[in-house]
Amino acid sequence: MRQTSMLSRFRQLVREFRTADAGNIAITFALATLPVIGGVGAAVDYSHANSVKAALQSALDSTALMLAKEAATEDSATLNANALKYFQALFTRPEARNITVTATYTSTGGSQVVVNGAADVPTSFMGIMGYNNINVKGTSTTKWGTSRLRVALALDNTGSMAQDGKMTALKTATKNLLTQLKGAAVNNGDVYVSIIPFSKDVNVGSSNYNASWIDWTDWDDDNGHDATTTTCTTQATGKSGKAKKKCTTSTSWVPDNHNTWNGCITDRDRDYDQTVTVPTVSSKASDNPTLLWPAEQYDYCPVQMMGLNYNWTAMNSLVDQMYPNGNTNQPIGLVWAWQSLVGGGPLTAPAKDSNYQYQEVIVLMSDGLNTEDRFYQTQIPIDNRMYNTGNGSGTCANIKAAGITIYAIQVNTGGDPTSTLMQNCASGSDKFWMITSANDLIGVFNTIGTNLAKLRVAR
Repeated sequence: MRQTSMLSRFRQLVREFRTADAGNIAITFALATLPVIGGVGAAVDYSHANSVKAALQSALDSTALMLAKEAATEDSATLNANALKYFQALFTRPEARNITVTATYTSTGGSQVVVNGAADVPTSFMGIMGYNNINVKGTSTTKWGTSRLRVALALDNTGSMAQDGKMTALKTATKNLLTQLKGAAVNNGDVYVSIIPFSKDVNVGSSNYNASWIDWTDWDDDNGHDATTTTCTTQATGKSGKAKKKCTTSTSWVPDNHNTWNGCITDRDRDYDQTVTVPTVSSKASDNPTLLWPAEQYDYCPVQMMGLNYNWTAMNSLVDQMYPNGNTNQPIGLVWAWQSLVGGGPLTAPAKDSNYQYQEVIVLMSDGLNTEDRFYQTQIPIDNRMYNTGNGSGTCANIKAAGITIYAIQVNTGGDPTSTLMQNCASGSDKFWMITSANDLIGVFNTIGTNLAKLRVAR
């Protein structure tokens, strides 16, 4: 009886529990909130982890670039030690734990450094679900050795560069740039540089006075002296038949010896002044003088140019010798910078290796507007030879069509207008600078050097 009563009571309680509904809404809401809170917390933790991952990737990219300069000469232990050192200096996320960084160098198919990194990011919310850390990873590859760089510097050496400290700043900026370019080369020949100082003319070197590619026509007309020649004849005259001397005097122009030439070259005949077509022996024919480079005894001849090379000491010495004098002829500096990249005349461009890709760049720096060339002494027609906005022709257009990148810097300390010519000549708005302080040249050349180094090292 008692057992029956207890069983009946139990059944009654079960029925009451099954039908009870007091507090169900609160319990159901609480249970439903757990996944919502978990989802929001997971989003916060993953967002934070992605931020750490982005910082990790950026640090890996910079580490790989820095390792590229030394990887070829270091053993594996040193390479990895340096990788960790560079990475830790760049990665500023103290919440990351268990950081690992590894680096490997290979030279098959071109040199490359691969840097891998990983770290654990502690969670704030996901720990309640058993996930105390999120692991983030990254990798960066820097390749080089399949890309080589050739840079031609066309540098204004005109008289106005003597003002406002411009020549001093140019020398400092150029030497700093040479240091950057030297640093971008792992092996000799990875980076070649030419230097073309210009004013109205350029200097190809007086030792070339016997070269077949020089046109002496105008030089011979302008440099020489009048020579007097007396010619006498004897004739028999009169009944006595005595001999009588008769003399005549004539004056003729005698050109100076070509070994007195100072090395200056002026603009080539139009339209060869806008090209780098190399003269041949047949170019000396009297009916085809246009391909030759005309000699000129310009009083303000700049220092002699230097073709593509990697003799960094000699290039720094040349920069030290630059001096300001003469009028401005940007087109001749620009076309000879181009000539240095292809070779011809006094300049030799080293042969290209088919196993490499080549980046070719011209850096044109000038502080003024064009004032004189072989044909004109006013700005507009000279500008049109360099770049004609009306039809997009001229030296600049020809250079860019040849796949060469042009950087242009206008140093404007005298209140001149911004040079639309140099803007149009540059290979994009990000490759033109107009600066108003001579010392700004140093920063601009540093920026260009950094950009050029990146061309050498492709990620």
